[in-house]
This record gives sequence, structure tokens and C-alpha cells, in this order.
Amino acid sequence: MKSRNPIETSLAGIAGIRLNPLDLIPRNTFAEKMIDLALDGPPQGAESAQEEMLELAGALSRVDTKNVKVVVLGGGTGLSNIIGGDSRTPMWPFSPFRGLKDLFPKTKSIVCVTDDGGSTGELLRRLPIIALGDLRHVLLSSIQLRRLQDRYGAGEGEAEKIVGVLHTLIGFRFSKKPASPTDLLCSADISLDGLPGPMAQGLWILLEALFSNSLLNDAMGVPHCLGNLLLAAAIYQEAGNRTGVTHNAVLKGIRRFASLVGAPPDAVLPCTTTTAQLKVLYSNGVLVSGEYKSSIARRGYPVDRVFVDFSDQPVVPSEVLTSIKGADIIILAPGSTYTSIVPILQVPGIADAIRKNRKALKVLVANLWVQKGETDLVHDNPSRRYYISDLIMAYHRNIPGGVENLFRQVMVLGLQRIPGDVLQNYAVEEKIPIYLDQARVCELGFEPVEAMIFSRDALRARKVVQHDPSSMAVAIRTLWAIKRKLPKDIRHNLPVSSFQNLPVTSQKAETPSERMNKARQVIQKLSLPGGLADVFIDVFWKHRDILIEHLGYIKGAQFIKKSKWKRSLEWDNVLSFYDPDDGFMKIHEDLIDNPERLEVAILVALGESLLGNYTVKKEILPLKEGDEFFGKLFCLTLRPPSDRVCFFLENELHEYLTLVRMNRSGHNPLYYRRVINGSEAFTPAGLMFGLLYAWYLDNRFASHIEYKMSIMKVEVSDLIPEQIHLLSQRRALVEFFRKRVFRVSIKNNFR
Repeated sequence: MKSRNPIETSLAGIAGIRLNPLDLIPRNTFAEKMIDLALDGPPQGAESAQEEMLELAGALSRVDTKNVKVVVLGGGTGLSNIIGGDSRTPMWPFSPFRGLKDLFPKTKSIVCVTDDGGSTGELLRRLPIIALGDLRHVLLSSIQLRRLQDRYGAGEGEAEKIVGVLHTLIGFRFSKKPASPTDLLCSADISLDGLPGPMAQGLWILLEALFSNSLLNDAMGVPHCLGNLLLAAAIYQEAGNRTGVTHNAVLKGIRRFASLVGAPPDAVLPCTTTTAQLKVLYSNGVLVSGEYKSSIARRGYPVDRVFVDFSDQPVVPSEVLTSIKGADIIILAPGSTYTSIVPILQVPGIADAIRKNRKALKVLVANLWVQKGETDLVHDNPSRRYYISDLIMAYHRNIPGGVENLFRQVMVLGLQRIPGDVLQNYAVEEKIPIYLDQARVCELGFEPVEAMIFSRDALRARKVVQHDPSSMAVAIRTLWAIKRKLPKDIRHNLPVSSFQNLPVTSQKAETPSERMNKARQVIQKLSLPGGLADVFIDVFWKHRDILIEHLGYIKGAQFIKKSKWKRSLEWDNVLSFYDPDDGFMKIHEDLIDNPERLEVAILVALGESLLGNYTVKKEILPLKEGDEFFGKLFCLTLRPPSDRVCFFLENELHEYLTLVRMNRSGHNPLYYRRVINGSEAFTPAGLMFGLLYAWYLDNRFASHIEYKMSIMKVEVSDLIPEQIHLLSQRRALVEFFRKRVFRVSIKNNFR
């Protein structure tokens, strides 16, 4: 029998296949195809099944979700955007009633409270209260049309006008302290007359409280966002206007404000009512405090870990845990990798509550862009680009217990329909997408779901790529509708999570405002020229790692006239120093009108002051052989410990001097020497300490030290012993500053 032609055999097989119309949707998985159908309708080429496809798309759009309980966790912008649109943008009031809150009215947001920048930071400096900026942002986005209709009898057109007034009022920022509520509204060009009577009256009461409550009134002396102040006023009124703010007062104040503006009372919940701050540990061993500071840092090293430092045992609202327990859908919103989701899931109990809810659909919405200072460098390989799997592993390293059972699907914005010139424009602005590495994500045990969840209008009008609230809501509704058909078998291929909480750094827990009150008391006792006290306070606030004890070795500061400046202006660009003879910082007068250099000068001199009067004598001796000069000998003679005023114990001081290559005499333990060859450059131990102090707090401030430390970025060769020695010495210096100077101890055994 004659054998059949292979081509004919293949064609015969294909002819027997009945094409599924869903196969015409250019997606990989069933979930992706269904979301595409829900967003864009039937694909071209499916004319023979047009009626069935339209019916399926219609059925997806008619899924009843009004009683589906959704919990979304995140920070400010990413969370608010998928809830109801980014309420900080000028265009938001023109379409305020969309997003998850539209399709899922029973949506609740659990919000991160580690923000400490801008107006929020100014409140934290002065009030014992949690960070309010992200809460305010999400509350505005959570306003619902139905709530405005039910509570205030507003029609749809009137509701949009109400939202417009609220958007202007809550988002108004002022730089000069207003004299009265009326003056405040006039400067904002806002009238409450356009609001329903009960809402206007409630907001007026809060405005009046800003001026009648002495704490709130004092806080208005600096630039602020009015919405943060109004939320603070609601909380303080629930606290009975007392200085202290209780757990219940925080929750009642948020509920009061939410109900007043037209959001469900429990639509927005803080992840904890305990004040908290973020600490970021970089791969070079430097650990610095503050979310805002981490966002502007350019350390040049990958983030290793982040920790949340609570001012007390963190209190989780029972409503948070109850909402998670009863949730049908749990979403981790997009946002800054280390400053939105991670801090929430480090609050004890929250991650475990999510894991215990086995019935919920759990989705991680991936970030769109690599973020400078956070995800621009990969933890394991800083030389390559950042992928979705890196995002997952970043969460895994930083969440107690890892990411297992926290989410199953990973929602990713599909880039296929984004024009290349748009992505190229973003690249020019150093904004690079986080690309999906599908095989690796699946290998880790998660289902990637790539979808067109970007705003078509924003792309068309402004060439901007961002998550679209309505498209996101439709995508989540589609996943909910097909939940039973999603993959069930979860086989995670994740390393064992070895997350360790940051140890308590002080005996007595402090809120940021308590810390700043102590600092003000110390700084006000110093002898400082006019205006410099405020600069000191700002520096102390900006650099949260500075200990109160660090201020105990200076008596004040003096500006030195150029004519009396004795140090080298040609070679020494550090125009400040600590004078151990009188205990004063000496600062060059040229820095008075240069805020950034003045800040550096204060940090360098403050660092030097920690060494105090540790020396009796410093000298540089020439090294000669006959008439030939070949180097110098730098010598330090220390004071006896009993005569010494110094931050460090004897063994700590010896440790530092050894690290900067000073050699202790075998005959006299108070005598140290270092040989300097030929014309080799040399930074004395005291100045070196000041520069290291400033560099550790902000590496932009000491380029000399940044250069010295750059060896930690170099791939070390075992063929060069000196390189290994230098690397070890630099790491030891960083560890000394973390442990001995800033008193933070971490068991770094998670690699």
C-alpha cells in the first residue's frame, strides 16, 4: 500500500479540527482570553460564532457583584487609582464614580501608614498620630454615588458637583498659615454653599477645630494639605481634643470623615493605629530610616530588606482582620514595592489572616514601572533588568512567612498594544517597564494574567501608560466570574522564607512627635545663631537615624568669618568642624545661604563631635632616611578614658581607629600611629568619622567617601588580595556605623 504524503496527512488532521472561537483571542491562558473578551468584545474572525461570543461577553458583564466582599491592600496612589481613580489628579472629578467601588460596592481598603513625607510628615513631627496622607487620598477616591444619593438626596449631576468641591477642598495646599476658617476658604477660593447642608456643617465644624485645638493650630504654621488637617481634626474630636490619640479615636475619626464625604464608613481602614516608620537595609549594609528618604535615595545598591519599626506593640483594628476573614476577593494593589504592600504585611496577624482565608480569590496587581532607588537594581544580580519574578521574590524576602498563599494570580499590564514610541519616551525619562517573565513566574507557583488594563484615553490623549480603574474592575469581575475554572493545583517552588523582624532599637518606644519634642528641648538649650535652631530641628527630622544622644556632645555652633577661617579653602571643601576645646561646631559663614551645604556641614561636625575630646595630641612627623623624605607618620595620643568625653566606650573607639588603619602601640595603649607613604592622600581619623557619618545618613553628601566605598560594587577577584582586604574593611566600617554609631543590630543571615 502506497504511503500517504506527510503534507496530506497533516492537512487531513487539521481539517478534522473544529476551531474554538476563543482561540482567535491572542492570549495564552483561559483567564487572559476571558478578560480580553470582557474588555474588547469578540475578536475579528469569529463571525461564525459572533452571537455566542457576544452572549458570553454579555454574561460576563452581567455578573452580579454588588454583594461580593473585596479587600484591597496598598499605599496611596496605586490603591486609590484602582479603587476609584487617582483623586490627586485635576481630571478626577470629571469621572469620579468608577473603578472597583463601582462594580464592587462592598470594597474595603487597608492602607499603609508608614508615609512620612510632605504634609503627612509635618503632622507626624508634631502630633502623636499615624500617617494620614494615604488614608486621605484613598478616602476621597472611595466616595460613592449611591452614598451621596442615599445620605444627601443628590442627583447624579449634583453628586459630581459635590465631588468637585470636595476634591478642591481636600486637595488644597497652603504655605502661609490662615487666620481663620473663612480666610482659609477664601484663599482656596472655595465655598461650602454648593454642598448639602449637613455635609457643609460637618466640614465647617472640622475647619473650626483646626483653630480652636491648640495642637492643630500650631501644626498649621507650616505648609500643609488641608485634607490631612481635616482628617486629623475628625480624629482629635473623637479623642475629646486631648493630647493623646487612642486606637478607637483614630477609627472613629476616619469613619466620621468617610461618612461625611460620602464614602462607606468602613471603606478605608489603617493597617494599624500604631505609629510606624520604615527602615531600609541596602545590600552594602547601610540601614536608613524613613519612607520619604528611601524614595529619594540613590544608594547605588539593591534594597536587601525593609523593616517596619513600630513605636509600640502594633494594634491591628479588629475590623481589618474580620474583613480579611470574610473577603471573597483579596487584592494586593500596585504601588511602590517596599513602601505599600510590605509594611502592611509586616503588621503582625495580617499576612496570616490572608493565608487562612482559603476561599478567596487572591490577586497581586503588579507594578508597571521599575522604581528608582527600589527596583532599579536586582537583589541577586544588579547588572540585569527587573522582572515580575523579581517583584515576587522581593515580597517573599520581606514578608513574614513569605508569599505562599497570599496570592495566586498575578495581574500584569500587557504591553503588546502600547506603541513603541511611547515606551521609548518613557525610557528617555528613565522609566522602564517591569517585564513579565512568564515561565519563571509559573515555575514559582503563580498564574500570570496579562491584560489590557491600561487607560486607552490617557494613552491616546497624553501618551501616558497607567492602570485604568474601570478596566481593572472589569478584569477582577471576570476572574471572579470564572473562579471555578482557574487552576486549582498550587505547587510553589519558593525558597524558605527567613524573614526576621528588626529588633527593638530602644528601651522606650517613641512616636515621631515624642522624639522630635525631645530633640527640640535639647536643641533649644544649645547656643545657636539666629535661625540655626530651626535648621538643626529640620536636619534631625530628615535623618531619623540620628540619636538624641548624638546631640549631647556639642554646646552650640558658631559661624566663622572668612577672614578668620584657619583651614584650607583650597584643599578642604568641608567647611565645618567640631572644636573639642570649647565643644562648638565651627561653620564657615559662606554656608549661611546655602541650605544643602549647611546640612552637610552640620552632619559632618555632628559626627566629629561623637569622638569628643578623645585626643590629647595629634601630630604628623616626617619619615626620612638620611636626607631622603619618603613619608609621614600620623600620630594620635588618646586621653585616658576617665578624662574623656566621648560617645564611644574604650573598645568601640579602638575598633573605629583600627578600621581607619590606625595602629595601636604595643607599649602604650593610648598611642596610635599610621604610616603615610610619599605624597599619598590621607584623611585624618576625626574628619573621616564626620564624613562617614554624613555619608551613611545620605550618600549624596560625601562624594569622597562614596568613592572610597565604591569598591563594594566591584566584583571581587580572589587573585587580588588587596581588593579582598579593602572590601572586608569597608564592610566592617559600615557595620561599625550601623551597630556602634546608630545602635541597630541585625542578624543578617537571610542570604
